[in-house]
Amino acid sequence: MRIQTNPDTVQEDEPTAPDAPVRRRMGVVERERQILDGAIQFFSVHGFNGQLRDLAKSIGVTHALLYHYFPTKQALVDRVYLEVFEGRWRAEWDALLDNPEMPVEDKLTAFYWEYVTITLTQEFVRILVFSGLTDHTITDRFFAMLRVRLFPRLIRETRRFRGVVSRAKPSEREMELLMGLHGGFFYITMRRWIYAQDVYSESAHEGYDEQLVRDRVRAYLNASREQFSDATGAARKRPARR
Repeated sequence: MRIQTNPDTVQEDEPTAPDAPVRRRMGVVERERQILDGAIQFFSVHGFNGQLRDLAKSIGVTHALLYHYFPTKQALVDRVYLEVFEGRWRAEWDALLDNPEMPVEDKLTAFYWEYVTITLTQEFVRILVFSGLTDHTITDRFFAMLRVRLFPRLIRETRRFRGVVSRAKPSEREMELLMGLHGGFFYITMRRWIYAQDVYSESAHEGYDEQLVRDRVRAYLNASREQFSDATGAARKRPARR
């Protein structure tokens, strides 16, 4: 069997019109990038019920060529997940949240300002919502990552703000308060990318001011301190470092 070394020469399953422009031949990496970028845009508009034949047409490649790079739809969805979700998590965020010298309010503000303005793009938000409305493949994987990589750090820093040293499992009350903070930031981008509404003013509909992020973080931290001031149990306290 002859090995196909240039996927762009895969036999097309759709005839090419005689007067159609000649497509520029791409290398393997460039063509895969083209398909992946096109798939991200396609799924963010049509969801995961869209047909791969329509995706191929929207990108400008043949159905056969698409399947050469991604043999199954799930393989393509998995790659989109890695690109849009895990791939956008920044390693420096781990170091930021683990920095013991930085005040809690400052580090949560710095993290969420970048998270909202850089990570929560139109494609990110719409694909996550579409996944939640269908098979949950992407939403389940994404929240599993957050439960390992983000939420424990935020609980630890919230307790640090309250002056509490504890490695106990977060209570339901702690988690619900935290999810109010995290979900509130996601709703900002829902307003923009799902409901097509300005974030908070017509002059700033494409961004979110850092001070507004700080206001939400401060409200969350103050609520945590108030709600748990008499519910720390036997946890050892120390002066809070803000």
